Amino acid sequence: MIIDTTYLLPLARIRIKHDLLRAIAEGNVRERISFSDVKVSLISIFELQAKTSKLGIPPQHVFRTVRTIFRAFTVVPFYRKDIIDEAHNLRRILSDYIDCIILATAIASGEDLVTEDSLIMSIRGTIEKQYGVSVLSYEELVKE
Repeated sequence: MIIDTTYLLPLARIRIKHDLLRAIAEGNVRERISFSDVKVSLISIFELQAKTSKLGIPPQHVFRTVRTIFRAFTVVPFYRKDIIDEAHNLRRILSDYIDCIILATAIASGEDLVTEDSLIMSIRGTIEKQYGVSVLSYEELVKE
């Protein structure tokens, strides 16, 4: 399962509405999901660093967060040829290239994507049909 950058933000002390990692840690997910199932695109680490810089998160916290991500999750490089090719194709339907890379990572890896991105969610039927990859939201994974 590839997770979108949003779900990494709490690791850097940024509050979000849907803390997927906490839900996994507490066992509040509908399916049995463990941290070993979670994969992250390398571009998400760049995006996390950009967001923390914008919000004034101290660099030492960001460094520890990045180190934790590399230790806890499989980090998939965005410069793989299959991901570059797929991101290029996705550019026709997604305007944000970082989102193209994250989605391409899921497609190229044959992994489901968990995201709150409204544009990706709006085309998920097409993605699931064309690529055989499910696009899920926090609310679809977490028990009420």
